[in-house]
Amino acid sequence: MTNVTAVLEFRLLGFSSNPHCQILLFTVVLVIYILTIRGNIIIISVVALEPRLHSPMYKFLKNLSFIEVCYTTTIIPKMLANLLAKRTNISSGCMAQLYYFISLGATECYLLTVMAYDRYLVVCEPLHYGVAMTAESYTHLAVGSWVTGVFTGFLPCLMISRLHFCSYNLIDHFFCDISPLLKLSCSDTTVTEAVIFILSLLVLSSCFLLTLVSYLLIILSILKIPSASGKRITFSTCSSHLMVVTIYYGTMISMYVRPTYNLSSELNKAVSVLYTVVTPLLNPVIYSLRNKAFQKALEKIVIRHRRLHSL
Repeated sequence: MTNVTAVLEFRLLGFSSNPHCQILLFTVVLVIYILTIRGNIIIISVVALEPRLHSPMYKFLKNLSFIEVCYTTTIIPKMLANLLAKRTNISSGCMAQLYYFISLGATECYLLTVMAYDRYLVVCEPLHYGVAMTAESYTHLAVGSWVTGVFTGFLPCLMISRLHFCSYNLIDHFFCDISPLLKLSCSDTTVTEAVIFILSLLVLSSCFLLTLVSYLLIILSILKIPSASGKRITFSTCSSHLMVVTIYYGTMISMYVRPTYNLSSELNKAVSVLYTVVTPLLNPVIYSLRNKAFQKALEKIVIRHRRLHSL
């Protein structure tokens, strides 16, 4: 009978073991993380302080920025610590990291869908917007996105936590993700892979289809506008969200809506860096650069702050 030692502690292999590469990567990721946190906190603060931005659209944006802060903080601090540390153990924190990663990612998915619905109401049903998107409706949609996201993370984490991990404890990734954990398990992962695939398919595909339908209806409404300037102004209200949605679904569907988890580890890491490090930085950049109302509100707050300090 073969002796099998159960794994009690995982180690993250991360990226290259070359110390020069690790220092360079640490510096780049740290700068991106600081800019991401700063950018999203600026959005949260501006929306909270400026009364003109207290519409549902900007309240949803405030929720999205808060998710990005939590999402990146779940992954990047541990990643930065591992880039400098000799030992990269994660022990029991692995399942906790995986749960927060899945839950926050799912919450973002639901919230982007709700934001697409909000844009649909603005463009296609402007006369009924005030009735359809009341303060109570906003609260229900926002809370519903968070609660559903929290529950979405339970099943994948429960199934992965029940797998056996024998002897080999090196996770070929920079955080505890689904794919490397399934590869590491010495159990039969067929059922687990199938359930996670179906759940990913249901969540991502349903949200993507609802978002797609919203934007198809928006585009049809824009095409009916006679003037070119009217079309441009109307489309500008949706362009920022559309860019964020395209980046989000492009990376997430390519990673998780696959029947088998046989993507090469290096490609897996590269795509993971895109949606855990780069995308959360792009969101505040896209919204702040392309939204004139937000820019004016930010300028107003900066001027007010300078006047207070000059007194």
